[in-house]
Amino acid sequence: MARTVLNRWWRPIAGTLAIVATFVVISIGAGLVAYLVSLVSGVPMTGSGARLFADPVLDLGFQLGVIALLLPLVLGAAWAFQRRPPGSLSSVALRLRWRWLAACLLVALVSVVLGQAAEAGMLLSAGVGPGYAWAGWGAFLPALIVIVLLVPFQAAAEEYAYRGWIIQGLGAYFRNPWPAILLGAVAFAASHGYTGWGIVYVFVFGVLMGWLAVRTGGLEAPIALHVSNNVVAFGLVAASGEMNGALEQGAVPWQALIGSAVQFAVFGFGVLIIARKWAIQTLSR
Repeated sequence: MARTVLNRWWRPIAGTLAIVATFVVISIGAGLVAYLVSLVSGVPMTGSGARLFADPVLDLGFQLGVIALLLPLVLGAAWAFQRRPPGSLSSVALRLRWRWLAACLLVALVSVVLGQAAEAGMLLSAGVGPGYAWAGWGAFLPALIVIVLLVPFQAAAEEYAYRGWIIQGLGAYFRNPWPAILLGAVAFAASHGYTGWGIVYVFVFGVLMGWLAVRTGGLEAPIALHVSNNVVAFGLVAASGEMNGALEQGAVPWQALIGSAVQFAVFGFGVLIIARKWAIQTLSR
């Protein structure tokens, strides 16, 4: 999609550097805004890890919002540096195909639920509790509102950056999509704080999302699974009242990979079957 008549070797590189530099500046500015918000609202800040605010719900909302700012940056870079319609990042149809996105969301929700069930079963069989709990509506609802409102933009922003920009922009250097898919997956894994088996999970997630983006001709499938996965993951944390650890990543037990494998298999096969039956456009015209 980025290999247009106006494409030049330097455009993807310049665009990438501009996105990274601008996002760094925005992140620094966000820290200053957070300080002002703390002064005005009276909510104390914290120097604990990557958190900004002592209030975990406010902190989650603020950090999700900062990540979401990647979305206009990437869309703007496609227009400014590659001289192509920003909609070309979304799909080969030059737009986000909402009906297809809705279908992918249904498949994603089923796959995430089955994956969570498989993970819980594996953990219980190993004598480890899955960590499910209920803290009450008072603790759950405020966090759920923030999650439902902001996670779709945060997840979409990451997909447009790692699967949209990298696979298309840097993929313009290659005839085969796999170098760009793997590069996007490496960048995606590196931007997270997981260790051990968690790195494997994030990398495989990135590879699957990149492959599905190519096979379905757009970002709808990756966005659907990313949004569903994050909403459920954050939602379970909010339900348990453990929002202080909502953004913690770190180590992941190997049993969790079984649940991830179930989720990935159900979603991958389901999306490809529906895409074939619906004759989803996969190539530009």
